[in-house]
Amino acid sequence: MVNDATTVGLDGVQVVFDDERAVSDAGIALVSTLTRRLGVESLAGRLISLRSDRPGAANAGRKVMAVLFAMVLGADCIDDCQVLRAGRTGRLLGGWMPAPSTLGTFLRAFTFGHVRQLDKLLGDTLARAWRAGAGPGHARLVIDIDSFVGEVCGPLKQGAGYGYTKLFGYHPLLATRADTREALHIRLRKGSANTQKGVKRFCEELIARVERAGATGQKLVRADSGFWNMKVFELLEAKGWQYSIGVRNIKAVTTAIHGIADGDWQSIEYPDGGEAQIAETLYNNRRLIVRRTRLTDPEQLMLWPDWRHFCFITNRTDALALVEAEHRDHAVVEQVIADLKDQALQHFPSGHFYANAAWTVLAALAHNLLRWTQIIGLPNSTIRAARTLRRRLIQITGRLTRHARGWTLHLPARWPWHGDYLAALARIRALPAA
Repeated sequence: MVNDATTVGLDGVQVVFDDERAVSDAGIALVSTLTRRLGVESLAGRLISLRSDRPGAANAGRKVMAVLFAMVLGADCIDDCQVLRAGRTGRLLGGWMPAPSTLGTFLRAFTFGHVRQLDKLLGDTLARAWRAGAGPGHARLVIDIDSFVGEVCGPLKQGAGYGYTKLFGYHPLLATRADTREALHIRLRKGSANTQKGVKRFCEELIARVERAGATGQKLVRADSGFWNMKVFELLEAKGWQYSIGVRNIKAVTTAIHGIADGDWQSIEYPDGGEAQIAETLYNNRRLIVRRTRLTDPEQLMLWPDWRHFCFITNRTDALALVEAEHRDHAVVEQVIADLKDQALQHFPSGHFYANAAWTVLAALAHNLLRWTQIIGLPNSTIRAARTLRRRLIQITGRLTRHARGWTLHLPARWPWHGDYLAALARIRALPAA
């Protein structure tokens, strides 16, 4: 054991960048092992087919992996991919790592059809991960659909614009799995796109994807009032899916609410200083559930004396209190959005729309790789933010050495979460190769 109890005079320490055996983020070996078990690189090489005369068409699988690994490490721009070329990091990840300029050329070669190929990659990798143990199987599957604004700066980003939030950027559409926080489907849209733009087609693709991936149990879709669409209701009903989707307080809905008798309202728990009640009625022959809240503090009550109503439509037949409480849990989708914005989708790095669309799909896949690392490697752990997973399991400095015809990855002694790392690595290594 090295005696490290003495202090170091930092002013006298010489700093040199010359360690050829260093690995910048050695914990990435955990995710790299998972991608090999799932066969992501070979799958990407088969699905991503750029015309040979387009710049950057060669070695598509390796370039996709480079972007994914950089995103797992927290990259939010193409230049951040340079970290994969430091020391022996590239050798740990399977060899040659493209330069950021090469990856930028590769992404700019994408068209709409190539982005759809990445959609196929995301769906097929999801199916493989679920077969490997991350899927719901016959259990209930709860899916949340939402959109968010990805802000950008400058007028030169193709497709960026102002939407209802008055923020300049893009307006992606996202579907997530509630219990594991996986990103099941994502679609980049122009910044000026209406919230409902393309949602029916999005739901059709989502339904097909999760059923192909092996989800055979009961399925529930939750969304807010921005996705109130009769065609979506009819689609979900025809496919045998449950839904609870918010509705706006238009005149017809308000009339239905006023028709609820005072004795039909049930009180539910609410923070001090206010009260909440729930009730149900019918709207267009569908079940309409209403939650109303108001303040009870005498001073505030003078300012806001009226009830505020929040409504959603559902085809569920469960008890009122259960359905209403589970609909409010739709808010968990915000954690996935926060994770995506904390890493790859903090910026949309290209001026080309389809390059950013490809970056968006890869960001969802990179997010899922982190989630699957935890779900498969540490199945009994609680859901953590992506930043926490990176800090504990991925962003670990190491050295890759060779001796006796073998390789050893040296990680810091007394690392607080070394037990979790080794347990996850053992479980992932035990997976059969795809």
